[in-house]
Amino acid sequence: MLDQLSSKLDAILKRLKIRGVLTEENITEALKEVRLALLEADVHYRVVKDFISGVKEKAVGQDVLKSLTPGQQVVKVVWDELRRLMGEKESPIRLNPNPPTVILLAGLYGAGKTTTAGKLGVHFKNQGKKVLLAAVDVHRPAAEEQLKRLGEQGGVDVQGLEGNSDPVFLCLRAMERGERQGYDLVILDTAGRLHVEEDLIQELQRVKEAVKPHEILLVADAMTGQDAVQIAEHFHGALGLSGVILTKMEGDGRGGAVLSLRAVSGAPVKYVGLGERLEQLEVFYPDRMASRVLGMGDVLSLIEKAQESFTQEQAVDLEKKLKSSSFTLGDFAEQMKQVRKLGSINDLLAMIPGGQRLQAKANTEDAEREIIRVEAIINSMTKRERLDHTIINGSRRKRIARGSGSSLQEINRLIKNFLEARRMMKVFSGKGKKRALARFLPSF
Repeated sequence: MLDQLSSKLDAILKRLKIRGVLTEENITEALKEVRLALLEADVHYRVVKDFISGVKEKAVGQDVLKSLTPGQQVVKVVWDELRRLMGEKESPIRLNPNPPTVILLAGLYGAGKTTTAGKLGVHFKNQGKKVLLAAVDVHRPAAEEQLKRLGEQGGVDVQGLEGNSDPVFLCLRAMERGERQGYDLVILDTAGRLHVEEDLIQELQRVKEAVKPHEILLVADAMTGQDAVQIAEHFHGALGLSGVILTKMEGDGRGGAVLSLRAVSGAPVKYVGLGERLEQLEVFYPDRMASRVLGMGDVLSLIEKAQESFTQEQAVDLEKKLKSSSFTLGDFAEQMKQVRKLGSINDLLAMIPGGQRLQAKANTEDAEREIIRVEAIINSMTKRERLDHTIINGSRRKRIARGSGSSLQEINRLIKNFLEARRMMKVFSGKGKKRALARFLPSF
């Protein structure tokens, strides 16, 4: 995500950080490169002009140029301006104190609107809310079936068309059911078009007038860059958007939409979609996105993902097993499965400060394949073998190799790596962990 822009900005700012002294000329020259990088990333030209002007005004001040670390101060200024462009802080969904909260989703074909409706339903369901997804797209035949399938996958209730073709009636019926059956949220999945057309806008305006939704969210494809910004500007002018959900962010290497949208359209980004799975919807935090763009990682999001995947009870249980040497190959496989829920190796590296440089050096595709191979080997073991690796003799290793499509060398390497990992984890979880860490970490 945004890797092209991030790598360019990282290289430009790195040259500033290594300088002991900065002059106004140094900063001006660097900002010319930043300006070009932003324009190449499809950031709106007015946004680029405003951004460069804001950075230069603050960066050439005496507080920066005379500081002990002027390069670091410039990076802080750039981070502040990026955050300002994107809205400074998150813009959460406003839940109605008298449920249900009605959310109207609008957008064009292909932006991922119906999938986003399912993701939003799961997002709020995981917060303990009762959610109703309502199919209101009367123009695309497969939309209703898709929404029902997503609702079934996510365990969220869905109201279908049931033969009706009036979107206003369908929305009102969903609201009535929401009030009658005690739903916290009703999410309306409306129809889209290939282009912004007057009949689409008029249909949505009729729905808005009748329903008076608490939130009107545009679902836009981040990979379309300035097209997404222009679409948001058009919809905002016609409907008064309360926010935007940018989809397909995981494939957006440039960043034009996410950096321009708030400044140009006036509508804040509320969520970003980072994949096809129902759980791959994240609250948009401008400060965290600014950190990602500058290669600083996003440790807070990584911690939140880990907290979602690992409960406190699991952590305590794992520590007990490590201390008592009862950590098995089965536990090892389960931990790998939990880590994979956090995302791909590329996703995880992107959240670690300096992870972008690690991505460039590491062959993450090979690492992903190795994880899959290890899981296949452990899955080919019997339950008893996963509980007690010491019984895995020569004949058992041959059987496991045949079952997993691996070689004997790979089986031996896995068991060796497992024992080493168990030994290291036990050391770090025990009383001597400080001394152990001192042996493996560099001295400061």
